[in-house]
Amino acid sequence: MAESREYISREEELGSVNISEEVLSAIAGAAALDVEGVSALGSGLGSDVAAMVNRKVLSKGVRVAVEEDKVNVDITLMVKYGHVVPDVARAVQESIASAVENTSGLQVAGVNVTVAGVTFQK
Repeated sequence: MAESREYISREEELGSVNISEEVLSAIAGAAALDVEGVSALGSGLGSDVAAMVNRKVLSKGVRVAVEEDKVNVDITLMVKYGHVVPDVARAVQESIASAVENTSGLQVAGVNVTVAGVTFQK
């Protein structure tokens, strides 16, 4: 692969499967946005609609590292006011681990959540 992207390669019975780290980041971001109480990814405010349309927004605030078929995810997000922060963070960890494992077949070793702030309704 001549591109600067990192790919995770797996040998299967019929050939190899290559998964871009960008794809894993987008999967993790989408899984996090599905959790009740998460308002945006990254440390800034964002729109959930924009995140659904733009794949780059889905990976904003998400960093994926793969070592020996094990995935570590670091994610930064904003939580909606009125939700219990540790509960939202735990739900994000579970959602990301499940989504990445089910879609890629890779094992998730850890999901580190950083809550950068709280958003308030206008």
